[in-house]
Order: sequence, then C-alpha cells, then structure tokens
Amino acid sequence: MGDELVADFALAAVREDGVWSVSPLPTAAADDLDHLIQVLRQQPGDIGAIGLLSFAEDFFVVVRVSGDDVRLLLSDCTAAFDSAFAGQVLERLGLPMPDGDEEDDIEPAGDLELLADLNVSALLMAELCDDLDLYPDDVFARVAEHVGFAEQYDAAVTVVA
Repeated sequence: MGDELVADFALAAVREDGVWSVSPLPTAAADDLDHLIQVLRQQPGDIGAIGLLSFAEDFFVVVRVSGDDVRLLLSDCTAAFDSAFAGQVLERLGLPMPDGDEEDDIEPAGDLELLADLNVSALLMAELCDDLDLYPDDVFARVAEHVGFAEQYDAAVTVVA
C-alpha cells in the first residue's frame, strides 16, 4: 500500500417525518467501516441513514444503513490500493482486490441501486462514478439535488470544508 488516503469529510443524511437533515460525522467514523455503520445505525430516520464519504478528493463511498440492512457503494475499486477504508468496503462486499490500478481498471463496486428509491437511478449513479472529472463533493451535490437535500448538503459541506 502507498500513502494512506484519508477522508476529506464524512456526512450523514437522514430524513425524518419527510424533512432531510445532513450533518458531519465524527472523523473516526471514516477510519473504520464497522464504526461508520454503528454511527449510522444510531441516526434516526424514516429510511435509515445515508453516509457520504469523500476521500482525498479522489473517490467516494456511499453507505446506506437501515436496521440490519447495509448497502455499500465504492466509486473506484482501485482505491483499495491506497485506502484501508476502501479495502474494508471491498471485503464487506466479498470482492477481491482489483487486478491493477490503471485507469482502465477503475470501476465502481457495490450497489449502484442503493438510492434508486430516492430518485437516483443505478444508471445515474454509474455515470457519476464513471465521470473522472467530477470530485466526490460534486457527485454528492448532484445526488443531493436528485434526492431533495441539496440545501442541507451545501450547508453541511461548508461546515466541514
């Protein structure tokens, strides 16, 4: 492994009684996937909690936790070469390390449909993962717009930036 990539930010998006809130997660939550899942489980919400994590402005992870159901999406499976957290996501998904870390090997891993019920189709999520010119915060801004928490997301990103 090379230099360890650390999280730029980690946010939780939660909808309760139809109202979205987005708040920063503790820094330690972005160090360990099991810890993150525990923290998200503690968030109240009608549809569970959605974790949005940006790493080194390079790749992102979306985690959706609702009770015992945990759904994961890693935007770039090759990130596991430089990030223990990305490696934990692949392990939890039961996926092997990718063969190489070339640009051709960059592909998402996990559940592209984890936000489909919230107006973010698998196709849109795949397009966002494939656009290497988009930074994770830009991807999340588009997701937030489609889901309906853009204003709350913008306010939360301003706090953690």
